[in-house]
Amino acid sequence: MDNSGASRQFRLSPKLIIAIIGIVVLFALVMSSFFVVDQSEEAVILRFGKYNRTVGPGLQTKLPLGIDKNYNIPTRVVQTMTFGQTTPSSSFSSNFMDSPSGSSAGESIMLTGDLNIVDVQWIIQYRIEDPAKWLFKVKERDKTIRDISQSVINQLVGDLPILAIMSSSRTSIEIESQERMQEIFDSYELGVRVVTVKLQNIVPPEGEVQDAFEDVNKAIQDMNRYINEGKQSYNEEIPKAQGEASKIIQVAEGYAAERVNNAKGDVARFNSVREAYDASRDITAQRLYIETMEELLSGENSGSLTLIDKNLENFLPISQLNNMGGVQ
Repeated sequence: MDNSGASRQFRLSPKLIIAIIGIVVLFALVMSSFFVVDQSEEAVILRFGKYNRTVGPGLQTKLPLGIDKNYNIPTRVVQTMTFGQTTPSSSFSSNFMDSPSGSSAGESIMLTGDLNIVDVQWIIQYRIEDPAKWLFKVKERDKTIRDISQSVINQLVGDLPILAIMSSSRTSIEIESQERMQEIFDSYELGVRVVTVKLQNIVPPEGEVQDAFEDVNKAIQDMNRYINEGKQSYNEEIPKAQGEASKIIQVAEGYAAERVNNAKGDVARFNSVREAYDASRDITAQRLYIETMEELLSGENSGSLTLIDKNLENFLPISQLNNMGGVQ
């Protein structure tokens, strides 16, 4: 009696079953109507398999029960693809993306413009700019990026000599290859933006060729070192010599100015005397005579002077005259 009553008490009624089904359906509708987009992503919404819209980060809504499907694409993540190395490339994969493909060392062996062989390793970094194009315009995206990049680098390397590739033209190759890759990606509507192209190791193939190029590089480095040492010595000696030359020139200029000024002074004195003489010749001649005689007779050597008359017959007693003057 008790067991049969308990079974009748726990029997599910049709209303309860319908309520449970309704709750489950409602839960499924709610859960399939919301999705989250990360800050580094954008989501592409497909409605019945056809592109509908693109939404940004945050909590987003869509039609439930598989009517709308979302595919989150990392549009704010810079992805890197390597070439000429054995490390697998870093790439994003989803239901609509290719699986990552590794880099082969053989793809870096190239022929230069002067018919030499060189091993060029490089990387490209890109960012998905248009997630809708990225999903639908090209089927094998990773392979397309790899093939285009390899083609562009091969073309640029094939136009240049090996020494230019290894030294002066690295930067120009990086810049031009980035521009060309971007043009091709845009023409394919791949939906990516090339951030940078960076050349890594650029070396000749292993073996005797590489050893020879290393010797050449060492010789170039030695040459540059000697040139720098010579420039350093030049920069030390030339200013010193220039300073000494400037000093000698200044001394010479000072001496020249002194001589010129002395000569001008002598000329000025002579001209003043000449002007005074022209004004009164007799008086000036007499004054000059008297001044000259005073200078001769009153000097230290006046006692050793001997004067004679104009006929050269008698000596004039200068010393006696001085004594007589002293007695007076």
